[in-house]
Order: sequence, then C-alpha cells, then structure tokens
Amino acid sequence: MFFLLKSIAYGLALAFVLMLFFPSFNYLSTPLFGNNDAGREETVVSYAKAVRRAASAVVNVYTRSTLVDPRSLRPRTIERQELGSGVVMSAQGYILTNYHVVYGADHIEIALQDGRWLEAVLIGQDELTDLAVLYVQADNLPVIPQDAELDPQVGDVVLAIGNPLNLGQTITQGIISANGNTGLSSRGYIDFMRMDAAINRGNSGGALVNSNGTLVGINAAAFQLESQDIQGIFFAIPYRLALNVMQKLIKHGKVTRSNLGVSGDAVVNAAGDKLISSGQRLYGLSITAVNANGPAAEAGLQIGDIIQAIDGRQFDTVQQALNMIAETEPNTSLALTVDRSGQQLTINAITRELRR
Repeated sequence: MFFLLKSIAYGLALAFVLMLFFPSFNYLSTPLFGNNDAGREETVVSYAKAVRRAASAVVNVYTRSTLVDPRSLRPRTIERQELGSGVVMSAQGYILTNYHVVYGADHIEIALQDGRWLEAVLIGQDELTDLAVLYVQADNLPVIPQDAELDPQVGDVVLAIGNPLNLGQTITQGIISANGNTGLSSRGYIDFMRMDAAINRGNSGGALVNSNGTLVGINAAAFQLESQDIQGIFFAIPYRLALNVMQKLIKHGKVTRSNLGVSGDAVVNAAGDKLISSGQRLYGLSITAVNANGPAAEAGLQIGDIIQAIDGRQFDTVQQALNMIAETEPNTSLALTVDRSGQQLTINAITRELRR
C-alpha cells in the first residue's frame, strides 16, 4: 500500500511540474501511446478527375452481320453480333474504334453514356493498324481530351476505359511498359504501345488515357499464345498514330503507305557495325536486302549501302526511317543521302504504294 501511495504522489508531482512549466501541454487529451494520425486527413490517390474528363466520350459499339452458315446442307444465313468500344474524337461526329470490331458488319450502333443510341456509318478502316473510323450525326457529343504535344513515357499510369463483356463501362488501371510506334509503317501489335491495364472482350476500341484523362491510345488487344497462359501484356494504338490514320481515312477513305523495297539494320559507323546498345548514336540504315524491280533497285541502291538521311532529314531509329518513307505520298521522289564504301552519294528514289 505504501508503494502505491508513493507512486501516485510522484505522478501528481510530475503533473504539477508539467503544468507549471508547460502550460500549453494538454496532458488530458494527449494519448499515452500517441496516435500520430489523429486529426490529420488521410492522403487518397484517386483518378476520379481523369475519369470524369474522359469516360463520357467512350461509347459502346454494337455490330450485326449476316453470314452464310457453311455447316448447313441448305444455304441459310446466320446473324453474328459483335461487341466493342469506341472513342468520340471530334464534335463533328467522328469516332475511332478497332478494325476487328466492325469488320464485315452490316449494321453498327453506338450507345453513349448519356443513354442515347445512334446508328453509325463506317467511313474507312485500316487492317494494318487495327483502326476504323465511324461517323454519327448528333449534337452535344462529348469529345475525349487530346494533346498533340503529349509524349507518353514508360512508367506513366494509364487507365483503360471500355465496355468489357457488355457489363457496362469499366475502368482498369496500369502503367505503360513500352511506348510503341507512332508512324504509318506500323506492322502489327509488336509495334504498338504495351501496358498492363486489363483489356477484355468489349474493351477493344476504347480509350487509354493518362492520369489527367488525356487520350494516349486506342485499346486494341491482349497478347495471347495458345500454349501459354500470359497475363499483364495488353496493346494500344498510340494516339499520334491513331490520329494520323483517322485523318487519312476521313480524307481518302483509306490509308496509303509508301515503300522503297529495302530492308536494313541500324549501324553505328561507316563500316556497317550493328547498333547493339540504345545509348549508341545511329550512323544510318545499312541495306541488307533490295527487292527486285522495286523502287530502290530501280534507283540503283545496293546491299551494303548506308542510308544516312531522307530528303535531308536524319533519323534516330530504323523505325523512324521507315515511317518517313511510309508517310510520303506514293510516286514521290526522295533524295537519299547514301554512304557507299566511304563515298557520299545522293540517290533519288521514287516511292511506290505499299500493297498487301
């Protein structure tokens, strides 16, 4: 008992000293095992603003097509329905979606998030980039935020917006793992932007936006191998490429690409040593194959020639060089700066339309 009273006395004395010398110290409201987060607002990471800016411009795409049933002994038709998403790119009614969503469709409808259903007209499609342009006639269309100067980086947070499995608009989140291609020479998914925001059936053609809600790509597909269960690798067509293709489809109804009929490797010097590190400076494109009767062969280009510039413009990658050629109008003369065994030449080659 004596020890208990002694402890209480020491405690009261200590409290008196604290009150005397530290009058602002509120010993009654200060927890003994302090909760440092008490009274402090928690930090919440949210992409709600980005979703509000972009989601209304992402539409559901529904298609119907009539096919002949090959399994039937008697000719009969069957109706096929497909599901996808689309992105309103302009107030004039142009919508981007995937080629594989609308391919072969007899009837296309889109559903806006405000409840409107509209019949859509197919303006043009490009199988190589898996893009198609639709047109709807309507007022007060929500348009996806866009920035022509935007330069997405590996590691950027992205949100995929679409209508997976027709469950209603859904947002998935991930990061960009590879930037992909931004030119018309794109040759398939391997050149596209890669990310890990989930893309399921129905998401195709939807928007891939950054954390500000600005469009960075059009969702395309998931990477699949029959023999392996692969997760977390999804593809989107980069915004600049999609915009370029859309403008060509609106203007011409198709996308024309040019080629010279050459293949080559990136080299770092006049000797033709291959580029082996991304840190090395590119010297040029060393030609490894020339198509017989192609534009390059007709112009006199040879295997071993190193293309250093195209119409006076240098390039940083082989893909960029191919883009410069692909985006040139067919039947255009290009002045190629060429290193041939140490001798500098200028060779004029006339581009030819690339046909698949």
